[in-house]
Amino acid sequence: DAGATVATHLFNAMPAIAHRAPGPIVALLEDDRVTVELINDGVHLHPSVLDLAYNTAGPSRVALITDAMGAAGMGDGLYPLGPLQVQVKDGVARLPDGSSIAGSTLTLDRVLRRSLTAGRMTLPQAVESLSTTPARLLGLSDSVGSLETGKLADLVVVDSGTYDLVAVMRRGRWAVGDGRFTAVRRGR
Repeated sequence: DAGATVATHLFNAMPAIAHRAPGPIVALLEDDRVTVELINDGVHLHPSVLDLAYNTAGPSRVALITDAMGAAGMGDGLYPLGPLQVQVKDGVARLPDGSSIAGSTLTLDRVLRRSLTAGRMTLPQAVESLSTTPARLLGLSDSVGSLETGKLADLVVVDSGTYDLVAVMRRGRWAVGDGRFTAVRRGR
């Protein structure tokens, strides 16, 4: 009622749900005015918790995000996160003392893959939560977030079997880098 419209990183650094004091998580999930951000990296949220939140809020109120830091897509090692050093081990970013998760190394293609393979989302639901909902949330739905006449031609192409990144189109131009894009150039 105070005007909150987004729940940043739902469940993370929040009081847990209790049966007599449900707390902010339940209030945020139940409020149709609030979009909830979920980090689907297999570390921040258990798959059952992700499913619970997704089934309660629905794709139009869920923004799947990465919480990515500079180590996104990189190997293990030490990386800066603002003034902090973060240790990435086995793809998980933590403070060096191991006390807390510190961001993520997740990329959006991996969010899509996890949502379709480790979650129970359909492709249209995952695309809505990765694209349409965040665009609306940011006030950009007139220009991005869906494939429609008059909108910017921003497009991500993934392999239909593995969901690996194949190509990226930005404002109608293919971002061609290396051999990953040969299928697009051949018209597949």
